[in-house]
Parts: sequence; structure tokens; C-alpha cells
Amino acid sequence: MINVKHPLERLNIEQENFINNLPDKDKEYHSLLFSYGNASYLYYNLSIQPTFEDYTEWLEGLQENIRKDMHSKGFEACKNILSFTRYVREKRDIHMEDFIIEKMGIVEYGKYKELF
Repeated sequence: MINVKHPLERLNIEQENFINNLPDKDKEYHSLLFSYGNASYLYYNLSIQPTFEDYTEWLEGLQENIRKDMHSKGFEACKNILSFTRYVREKRDIHMEDFIIEKMGIVEYGKYKELF
């Protein structure tokens, strides 16, 4: 029932077991949540190579208090911050919504969007 699988097989097994133990009326809902979550996980784990230029551009767009904090952490520490990695992906035309639609399919993604 889960269309987009997690890359870790043990998590696929746990997710499928969870779904299989639900009442039928709840299976589609939770399958859609898992598919979306797994697609998001895959998106955020795409290999990217952020540059210092990406970092300085990203800092410019942050609120002052957050900018100061991220600047004090430095480029290396920020390479794993989700908002920075998403900024880099988006800058490289790897858009999260497009990626998730590609993984889930337009029909399943539409059903997910109707939930929220």
C-alpha cells in the first residue's frame, strides 16, 4: 500500500506492519503519510555539494537573529541544516514538490494534498 518505500528495509517492514494492523478505513490515510514522508526523506538525502557562495547567499535571506546564529556556526556546521540544504537544492532546480510528485505520482500526491 505504501507507494514510496524508505531506503532502510527495516523501516519498510515496520511501516507495512503498522499499515497491516490498521482498520481498513485508516490504511489509505497512513499509506499516503508514509509515502510522503519517505519521499521527503529521499529528497533531503539527495547528494549535494553546497558551496561557500551558497552559504553566504542563504545567510543574506535569513532574519537578522537567525543569520547571526548561522554565521557564528559557520559554513561547515550549516551544511546539514535542512533549510540550507533545501535552499541549495531549490537553487539547483531540484524542487521538493516536483521531486515528491515524481516519487508518489500525481494521483497519489493529489490525494495526499486533499488531506491537508
